[in-house]
Amino acid sequence: MARSAASSIRRVASLATPLALALPVMVMAAPGARAAGMPQLDFANPLVIGQVIWGAVIFLVLYVLLSRSALPKVEAVLTSRRQTIDNDLDIARRAKAEADSAVDELHQARRTAMAEAQANVDKVIEDARLSALRQTQEMNARLAIEIHEAEARVAAARTAALGSLRQIADETAQALVRQVTGVSAPADVVARTVDHAATARGL
Repeated sequence: MARSAASSIRRVASLATPLALALPVMVMAAPGARAAGMPQLDFANPLVIGQVIWGAVIFLVLYVLLSRSALPKVEAVLTSRRQTIDNDLDIARRAKAEADSAVDELHQARRTAMAEAQANVDKVIEDARLSALRQTQEMNARLAIEIHEAEARVAAARTAALGSLRQIADETAQALVRQVTGVSAPADVVARTVDHAATARGL
């Protein structure tokens, strides 16, 4: 924008110089261009020609002064403004690039954190599964031992109960034989008879 403004100023100045130089020539070349009721166009009047010439001289002087003093300052201001804008644009581009890089790093860190969190969750789940499996195996082993011990106690109690039952059966058989016959039967005979009956019944 600053560059186009400076070039526009130069273009206007370059066009104005030939026009200012050609104005007196045009005035002298058209002496009959006076309109009725418009004395300012009476180019036959020496005052009008003098005004035109002095206007052209003043214009040229002003143009020279402006081109030597004001226009360079304006161009310097425009150049400084253009440089400031270019610097600001460069700073903005660098800031945008840094922001994009920071956003990419943030996304990468987020993906890494999510992957680590998922890995930690999977590890915790696997550890919990292994711990539960280990506890289940330990519980099954303990239950198996307890069941085996309970079966041994039951077998011992059954054996003791059967032993007591044989003794009770022997004594009961002795008492029945004594009451029925009035004679005591031999103990070995009663014991064999009771054993045979118990074996036949699966006791």
